[in-house]
This record gives sequence, C-alpha cells and structure tokens, in this order.
Amino acid sequence: MDQLSRRKVMAAAPLVVSAKTAFGSQANSAVGFGVIGTGGRGRYVGTLMAQDSNARLAAICDKYPDRIDQGKTEIPGADKVTSYRDYHELLNDKAVDAVLIATPVFLHPEHYEAAIQARKHIYCEKPAGAGVAGCKRMLRAWERRDRSKRIQFGFQQRFSSQYRKAHSYLTGGRIGEMKLMMSYWVLGYLPPAPAAKPAPAETEEQKIRRWGAWMKYSGGAIVEQDCHGIDTINWFARDLHPVSAVGRGGNRFPVPYGDWITDHHDVIYQYPEGIEGWLISIKHTAGYRDVKEQFYGVKGMLETSRSYMKLHGMTPNVRYKSADDLRDTSLMEREESIKDITAEATREFFQGILAGQALDMTKTSVESTLTAILGRMAIETRREVAWDEMMRSA
Repeated sequence: MDQLSRRKVMAAAPLVVSAKTAFGSQANSAVGFGVIGTGGRGRYVGTLMAQDSNARLAAICDKYPDRIDQGKTEIPGADKVTSYRDYHELLNDKAVDAVLIATPVFLHPEHYEAAIQARKHIYCEKPAGAGVAGCKRMLRAWERRDRSKRIQFGFQQRFSSQYRKAHSYLTGGRIGEMKLMMSYWVLGYLPPAPAAKPAPAETEEQKIRRWGAWMKYSGGAIVEQDCHGIDTINWFARDLHPVSAVGRGGNRFPVPYGDWITDHHDVIYQYPEGIEGWLISIKHTAGYRDVKEQFYGVKGMLETSRSYMKLHGMTPNVRYKSADDLRDTSLMEREESIKDITAEATREFFQGILAGQALDMTKTSVESTLTAILGRMAIETRREVAWDEMMRSA
C-alpha cells in the first residue's frame, strides 16, 4: 500500500475506546465541559454546547471580569457554575472532562498544550495559531497527547452533511479526476471610515481585546478568516498540504485600526500530483457575500457552501446555442443545508466522546493553518514561497 493510501485508511479508522475511558465519567452520562474564553465566539459555541443533551456545562473562564459576566448572561447555565480567571484552575477542575478553547488565535497553542497536559477532550477554535512558531508548539504538544481523547477544531465544514456528501462524490469518482480547486471568501460590510485623527497609543490589553485587527494576535484575514476555505481544499486534496504558493494582495481602503496588510488577496497553491488550489478573498463588500468552494473534475464540478452542495455535469439539457449563450444548464443535483454546521460539529464532539470514538484533527488543522500562513508569506514577498522555506522561518 502506498503512502497516500495508508494515510487515507488511517484517517478513516478512528481509535475506538470505552466511553468510561474516553471521558473519565460514568458511561452514558453527560460530558462535563468548560469554556476557556467567553468572548463572542466562546459565547456562541458555548451556547450550542450547553444546549446539547449530551453535554453539561461545568465551568467558564476568562481573563477579564466583564467577559465572564457576559458569559454568565448569555451561555445557558453559566451563572450557576464556577467561573475562573486562570485557565489552569479550570483545567484542574475534576468536573471538566472536555474543554472549548475560544481565546484569541495567538493563544491557541498555549491553551491547547495545557489541555493536552491535563488530559482533556479538546474542541479548539480555528485556526491553530497566528504564526509558524505557534503551530510548531502545538505539534510538539500533540506528540504527548492521550490518544484515547477526542480532539476537534472549529473547521466545521468537515462535519456538515452536505460537505461530507460532496466529499464522498469526489472520492467515489463522481466528477472524475480533479486537478483544480477554488475557494471564495468574499464578504463584509461597508468599508471602514477613515479615522478623524490619529488614535492614541493603546495598551496591550486593549489590543488583545480587539485581537482580530492585529497581525500578531490573529494572523491577519487570510489566517483567521480564510482558513475555513483553505482547510476545505486541503481536505478535498486528500488532506495533503501544498508544496508552494504565489499570491498578491493589499488594502483597497485605509486601515483605521490595527495593522492588517491586506483586505483583498488571491493565492495559487500548488499541491502534489499536479493539483492546483486558488483562494480568492475580498473584504468590505457592502454586504455582498460569496463564500463557497468549487472542485473541477473531468466529468463534473462540485460546489460546496454552508447552505448547499451542488453537483454539475454533462446533463442531457446542456446546449450551446451560440458563443454568447452563457446560461448554465449543467446542474445535476442540489441539496440544501438545513442545520447549523457548527451545531453539527459540536453535537458530534459530545456524541463521539460518549461513544468512546477518539478523533484527532490536530495535524490537518495545523497544516491548514500553515497553508494560510504560506499564502500570507507569498503575498508579503510577492514571489513563490515553498512549504519547506515557510517551515524554516521559525
């Protein structure tokens, strides 16, 4: 069996252990979980988890008291559980079997490492880190993991029923050999208004509270936001990472806050076996949204999004009346998504723990994050950057 086949088999065969071993509580009871980071994302995902009948909120944690108060207000039951300011105390809490890590991106490696040491099941928000060094730290921690634990990341497309159906069509040969993938991450509101006067210098705390605007803390738009589409094309490329990337980008509008280097960019990734992946990303689109992926095969095309999946091919109705007739009649199948894909992911997280089904997404999630960082480096240098060069950069 060749290397790619072995990798595919291993990915499809998660380790199965007893439910008692899986989360250290009596089998078939709810999984006690804690939330580290009660900012916007922590409150949203924490709420989905708290509403799951297989889960029981056990504790919340945030560095800032006002964020703890928000968590108590918005996460069901959070006002009745222990709240911590120090995440080490939450991880030492015996009532916590699993942990949601929803802190600023640059802290994910640190908090993941601590959760690994505490032998918890982990649901870590995406991406893995803001830079190469952080991703490497996470991989070092991963080497010491308890292989009976379930480790998921917030790349929730992998848990969507429609994404999984599209992926099965690809692997089943429905669209034939696939050599081109495209990810569109086009969305946003009105362009930021220029600052009336230079903003006063901010404290470190103020920057961390608004971490998404700073490259140091978030990795920038391509790492913090576009990583979803990047993870999807890596997944459809059989969980292989690209070998190189070229890219261009910049800011269409002045940056009134933070230090983003780009609000639009396009990156071309070269994958093994001649597969090419394109990322097209635009922010500040005045409300227009086009977030999807396309996979082009010799017999058809798959299109995926959070709201649907589509299969296109040479249907009997395909006709070309003239060169100017650009109407598309190739649609063979369309299936709407009726579920919140994040809810699908969190539901499977707790179901998997109770069933004793270990799952580990760390390696693919780190590689998807590094793929985004590779694209960022290509944009910054305006030249082709190899994967190995990126890995040597930190």
